[in-house]
Amino acid sequence: MKKTVIGVMGPGEKATPEDLKNAYQLGQLIALQGWVLLTGGRKAGVMEQASQGAKEVGGLTIGILPDNNTDNVSDAVDIAIFTGLGNARNNINVLSSDVVIACGMGLGTASEVALALKNDKPVILLSNNLLSQEFFSNLSNGNILIGFSPENCINLINEIIAIPD
Repeated sequence: MKKTVIGVMGPGEKATPEDLKNAYQLGQLIALQGWVLLTGGRKAGVMEQASQGAKEVGGLTIGILPDNNTDNVSDAVDIAIFTGLGNARNNINVLSSDVVIACGMGLGTASEVALALKNDKPVILLSNNLLSQEFFSNLSNGNILIGFSPENCINLINEIIAIPD
């Protein structure tokens, strides 16, 4: 049986303290559901915190890396996939995830949200940035949901995956 893969995308070096706290909690909650966590895999920002949170409670973590630099991989990543694709790896992140959570917002995260919407993937925005919420909601065909907390995101994912394809 295929495992549910939840992609947590968000800023690296420019993540806010709130983004980092939410990412850590998301990682924990995703792992406790028995789902697989997928991130960009680097030792930075949302990627690092989500992976650390998942590992703390025994979760399985996948990191899709933009290059082949093993020094940049989070210690909390179980399966590191080196792509050598730079930002083009964002498409792999999105296509490999059953649900995408955007935890915070930055240029890379915005590209992942756009790619997810283009590929008809459900996206949960966990950010209090009203401009981002409005922008992506206007582009979406109903695939944008707003998460108000990590716990709320988990509830939304459970609703999403309960709906048959």
